[in-house]
Amino acid sequence: MRKLIALAALALPTPAAAAPPKLIVVIAVDQFSADLFDQYRPQFTGGFARVASGTVFRNGYQGHAITETCPGHAAIVTGDRPSRSGIIANNWMDQSVARDDKTVYCVEDERVPGTSSDKYIVSPLHLKVPTLGERMKLRWPRSRTVAVTGKDRSAVMMSGQRPDQRWYWKDDAFVSDLAIAPPRSVTIINQLAAAAAARAEPGLAPPPFCAARSGEIVPEGGSKPVGGGRFERGAGDKDRFRKSPQFDATTLALAAALVGEMKLGKGSAPDLLTIGLSATDLIGHEFGPGGQEMCLHLLSLDRDLGGFLAVLDRTGLDYAVALTADHGGQDLPERLRQKGIAATRVSADLKAEEVGKRVGAKLGLTGELLHGGYSGNIYLDRSLTGADRRRVLMEALAEYRAQPQVEAAFSAAKVAATPLPKTTPDRWTLIERARASFDPQRSGDIIVLLGRYVTSVRDTKNTVSTHGSAWDYDRRVPILFWRSGMRPSDREQPIETVDIMPTLAAMIGLEVKPGSVDGKCLLAVEGADCPAR
Repeated sequence: MRKLIALAALALPTPAAAAPPKLIVVIAVDQFSADLFDQYRPQFTGGFARVASGTVFRNGYQGHAITETCPGHAAIVTGDRPSRSGIIANNWMDQSVARDDKTVYCVEDERVPGTSSDKYIVSPLHLKVPTLGERMKLRWPRSRTVAVTGKDRSAVMMSGQRPDQRWYWKDDAFVSDLAIAPPRSVTIINQLAAAAAARAEPGLAPPPFCAARSGEIVPEGGSKPVGGGRFERGAGDKDRFRKSPQFDATTLALAAALVGEMKLGKGSAPDLLTIGLSATDLIGHEFGPGGQEMCLHLLSLDRDLGGFLAVLDRTGLDYAVALTADHGGQDLPERLRQKGIAATRVSADLKAEEVGKRVGAKLGLTGELLHGGYSGNIYLDRSLTGADRRRVLMEALAEYRAQPQVEAAFSAAKVAATPLPKTTPDRWTLIERARASFDPQRSGDIIVLLGRYVTSVRDTKNTVSTHGSAWDYDRRVPILFWRSGMRPSDREQPIETVDIMPTLAAMIGLEVKPGSVDGKCLLAVEGADCPAR
């Protein structure tokens, strides 16, 4: 009987494979750690719950050591780590640039006369590899790429060199660096945003789940308590508008409006919409991710994301969603200490210029010897040559390694000589994480990694906590895939955010040869026709 059933099954026609989606939506929630996702997942009933009903990888990783916005967003849509994309951090130094300011912002064109790293011309100049949207355009010239984000660096990194529309928030409105007339959607949403920012807001009423997180803390060196805020604000407070759930709601509103106005997903070729939700990061920096503020925001974002997906549903589009984060985040030390974690703020004597002074005193050298911050990329002054350069390098390494708040300090030569990691990202050593962040033309002469739960925030008047470390609270992020009809699947295996791009490419039939990017197509994602490795 079993043989007869098997023969009958062979005679049946093979079910037709589902057609590829016509619209790919990539959503990056800035500073949305896997820890936050795990903690709040039972509370989600809207958009996060919808996307989490597909394929969920709760152990996704931004594999690199310097976990910042620019490299994180680049990894998501290029499939490449910073070592290949060239986007090693939000900022790096180039002492050869023809201006007094030697700092380079990741999405500026420093060749433009009269500019600086904080008064810049937005440009994708520094991104060395193509984005998913660029690859789609090469395969299907009629394919369209649209980016809508809260930050210029997230917009540029997720859309690359040839987007059709790129909009990001600047000051008090969505703007673009592209030479295009604003679509009607942008004009309307900017008017609505201006009206919303002009109104006073009494604040959100916290449900019991959020009220339980309302314990207030005054950070060391700060002047105001954090933890119990409700996003109340006075009329015309544009800064508070940006650091509220309304900001992400506005970003999603513009994205939805552009889908309708441009008829994305309705053409002969697949389209790409990338969305950068920045309020989570702004709220995390100002209040920390562990208080009532973050709770109110994430529950609001869940509702707004649900509303956005409902708009897409009403269009009848066949669309697929990938949702992840550019990095995680560490809570403020004062709150971590309440939980029994020995967290600290970095000592002032770890600033590169202070370390340089101590090195100079030991070696009998004067002038600025080191440039940089408290960690990450530290640069030797370009005036140092020969024996002096070698002496400063070795003494600086010894000085950093002697500091109790420093976990590791590597020379650029040591990092460059380290093979790129081959194991899963949860098993990478610190130097392998540094290697994934390393570009020989842009990275520092020394890579300094702070110890676990050491935060680089010192001035807490406006920022109480941050990210950027090589530790898993900053590296581990959720990676979710959803499409209508996709069967639920929760996966525990560690993967990387660079795996998102080749997986989405496989969903739409776009060839990305194995080994041509750092990421790998994820066989576990339903509908991804992964090429043979």
